[in-house]
Amino acid sequence: MHIDLNNPENLTLAAVRQLLASASDDEHAQLRVTKTGFAYISSGRAVGSVDIDGLLFRLETWAKGSGYVGNVAASDEVWVTQIFNALRQNWPKPSDDYIDIY
Repeated sequence: MHIDLNNPENLTLAAVRQLLASASDDEHAQLRVTKTGFAYISSGRAVGSVDIDGLLFRLETWAKGSGYVGNVAASDEVWVTQIFNALRQNWPKPSDDYIDIY
């Protein structure tokens, strides 16, 4: 699952909710945005500063079991809005290559 940020109509609260729901809270996860404009959630070992070539920016790593991804996270309107705003405010010109939304 990814969101193509090249088309502004693709960045919606519903799309962010679906992206969050598509990831498992059973492993570390990180929302990443490629230089070509695709937002996706990476998990497992490809989090933090691992495999960051081709990324425009990334959010902090969410520890497994923390509730930042999965169905529960996707049902939290405040959290979904925070992620939506982080994407909207940083694409296509991020404030940094690492975004801390807290």
